[in-house]
Amino acid sequence: MPLWNYTDAAGDAVRNLGDYASGLVTPTIRLGVTGLARSGKTVFIAALVHNLISGGRLPFFDAAAEGRLLRAYLEPQPDEIVPRFEYEKHLADLASTPPTWPESTRRISQLRLTIEYESTKFWKRQFGRERLHIDIVDYPGEWLLDLPLLDLSYAEWSRDAVAHAHDVKRNPAAKDWQLALSQADPAGPADEGQAATLSELFKAYLHGARADQYALSTMPPGRFLMPGDLEGSPALTFAPLDTKTEDGFGRDTLWSLMERRYEAYKRHVIRPFFRDHFARLDRQIVLVDVLSALNGGPAAMTELERAMREILECYRTGSNSLWSNLFYPRIDRIVLAATKADRLHHESHDRLEAILSLLADDAIKTAQRGGSDVKVLAMAAIRATREAEAKKDGETLPCIVGYPLPGEKVGRRKFDGTEAFAIFPGDLPEDPEMAMTGWKTGDADVRFIRFRPPDPQPLPSGGFAPFPNIRLDRAMQVLLGDRLA
Repeated sequence: MPLWNYTDAAGDAVRNLGDYASGLVTPTIRLGVTGLARSGKTVFIAALVHNLISGGRLPFFDAAAEGRLLRAYLEPQPDEIVPRFEYEKHLADLASTPPTWPESTRRISQLRLTIEYESTKFWKRQFGRERLHIDIVDYPGEWLLDLPLLDLSYAEWSRDAVAHAHDVKRNPAAKDWQLALSQADPAGPADEGQAATLSELFKAYLHGARADQYALSTMPPGRFLMPGDLEGSPALTFAPLDTKTEDGFGRDTLWSLMERRYEAYKRHVIRPFFRDHFARLDRQIVLVDVLSALNGGPAAMTELERAMREILECYRTGSNSLWSNLFYPRIDRIVLAATKADRLHHESHDRLEAILSLLADDAIKTAQRGGSDVKVLAMAAIRATREAEAKKDGETLPCIVGYPLPGEKVGRRKFDGTEAFAIFPGDLPEDPEMAMTGWKTGDADVRFIRFRPPDPQPLPSGGFAPFPNIRLDRAMQVLLGDRLA
């Protein structure tokens, strides 16, 4: 089944025509922000908005650097049925004592930011200041992994899921579900209790597969990991079944019940997400926690590579025209950002970018051939550390200084979160291929530990100054710069 049909296309065209017409009055960019859990989506949005509203220092964001950025402010929510991104709450978390990181993204949310600016074009300046709406759409990357299910039958998905559960890394977490699965008869009666039990055990397996802070789980359905407001609904109460045959199951069998729920999930959950949100994006940033995957070892890196491939293959990439804007909108600019670059000394940032480029190499080339501009960056939307030097055995080591989160360890030292420490994080390998095979020795948790946010700097006028960042302005320039020229 294709991702869309002719009926969907006609409905999309009507909606897109409305978007286009409203854009003639005030141009609008729909900016998608995604990434797998713990990649830094909430922090990125909060930092981006705070910098624009509060006049942060953004030397590589042309509109700000050239003094053409006149004002930025939040507007009322544009879509009444989409939850608002809780910007004020997240900012309050960062300003608390001690400062804390905001809660992670658990559902789709949206925020409209309006920028007033002065154009670089002489004839536009004669009409006064310009305005641009930025509709920021925050959604879990796990939901993207659902899109390929639209092309898979229940039998195909079941076969893939059962096979994945036999993977050495996944198998311990899958043990209870596999036992229940072996005792389930797909041709048996459609028992609601058994369906609920199998579904809960399957969900527990998916959660268990990424219980470790450095683990990943790229197995759909994504809403089983991030249910949002659908938690507990029948559309999320199904699981794969194991069978050697895929035909001949009666209407009232366990197989048919699971199959109906699976198809309902595609129809009522995946397709509306694709139609109402995903297919309308103009620009996209994908946040990637490469360092945590490196801490997790080669298996985590392989899983991340797979996730990047599947996520990027979902995007409609290429340059846009009036025709494509109406019937087949494309994402013409993509930023792939390796987040939390402040856990490394700047000397390794280019190596971090090289590793991310390798992880997404095929998808990047495909997008570029289609006409999309793709940029890979090492970034920290909020910089939690500063750089320093330390001497050890007569050697000068490049260090980072910050407040490690409680429970973090380096060697035998365990931090309580109350003191700042200088830490030598080590260097990433010059050859990015080595990152895929595990070049490190010793404890995998040593190199890249987590830090709390920096202390906020109060402003005389109230509030606090934007936090320092690493290349946030460069990401903004790629995503927004051309529309503010």
